[in-house]
Amino acid sequence: MNGTNRTWLQKYAASPYLVWCVIFVLAPLAFVIYYSLTDRNGNFGFANYARMFNGDTLHVFLISLAFAFVSTVICLIIAYPLAYFITKAKKKHQNMLLMLFMLPMWMNFVLRTYALSFLLEDTGLINSILKSIGFGQVKLIYTSGAVILGMVYNFLPYMLLPIYTVMSKIDKNLIEASEDLGCNRLMTIGKILLPLSIPGIVSGITMVFVPSVSTFYISQQLGPTDFMLIGDLIESEIKSTAGVYNYGSAISFVLMVLIFICIAVMNHFSDESVEGGMLV
Repeated sequence: MNGTNRTWLQKYAASPYLVWCVIFVLAPLAFVIYYSLTDRNGNFGFANYARMFNGDTLHVFLISLAFAFVSTVICLIIAYPLAYFITKAKKKHQNMLLMLFMLPMWMNFVLRTYALSFLLEDTGLINSILKSIGFGQVKLIYTSGAVILGMVYNFLPYMLLPIYTVMSKIDKNLIEASEDLGCNRLMTIGKILLPLSIPGIVSGITMVFVPSVSTFYISQQLGPTDFMLIGDLIESEIKSTAGVYNYGSAISFVLMVLIFICIAVMNHFSDESVEGGMLV
């Protein structure tokens, strides 16, 4: 087969993917941009974007970014030592441990969040246990902490898997060499394991931050009644305007741009990360 035929076959094989991208990616994006630049009468302008900086939308953006940042940091703090612990286990035990953490992901996202709200209720399982051992009732649900807990619970596996995947591929000889050269456990982690696992950390941060900043059901189910994240604002704006999507589209587009910027920044740090560990 000559080069011309091979090139033609490659283009033909990629055509279904291109059609899919046009219909389900580019076309919806074009509609979002169009609605964001028009009002309900179809007049073009930047009034929707100006409105975001004149009302409470900017505050909601900042709250959403702050909650996404906090939940991402907590997921990283939990997932990194957990991934290290799993890589130290036997191979058959590694698969079992990973399956235990992946089991909740087999359940629908809405059902997982609803189940968590059942545990956090005033009459739920956690408060029942606290009462049985002599503690009073604790306000767990409908709080800001419950929203962060819901994000961590739902998105922790997205942080764990990339870090574990990278850690499991690190050459064990490097770790043994660092120990032979006098490094203790903490020095080995800081000078060998951490630099080599940066790609997994960056990937995990991206996979947790993006859904956290745009989530809406978690805050509705677990947060206070007057609490609102940017995903809630988009949903309420589209529903309240009876099919007029202009302002909601503008918010969605700005959120998408912010997410792309965050991803670009994380990829920049990932590209500059070292390829190997350093023995000192």
